Amino acid sequence: MSIIEILSRLHQNSFYFFAIILFIIGFHTMLTHDNLIKKIIGMNIMDTSIFLFFVAIGYVRGGRAPILEPGTTQTYINPVPSALILTGIVVGVSITAYALSLIVKLYKHYGTIDAEEIMRLRGGEPR
Repeated sequence: MSIIEILSRLHQNSFYFFAIILFIIGFHTMLTHDNLIKKIIGMNIMDTSIFLFFVAIGYVRGGRAPILEPGTTQTYINPVPSALILTGIVVGVSITAYALSLIVKLYKHYGTIDAEEIMRLRGGEPR
């Protein structure tokens, strides 16, 4: 396989690559930060990477919509992943809003949004 073929395949699959990179960034953010707001941002980055992945798999290369007549050269996009993405966006926004409301309650009760500090104040063992 020549270097041109490798670069061509990498370019064709760049959406998958970027989805994986975004997921890793979000996962790393959730694991390494004690600030609860940053954890929610990391979760939202992970959501976005999943949405990008689903949109990328919805594209049918060289596909043709079943309702078009043979010989038509229009691109076909599978509508099922797009419908799933709309549902995922609604669920993601709802979970984000709920998590932010819980963080507001935690801040009012403990005076901090740092997870380590909250565990210390509750009497739990820090990591």
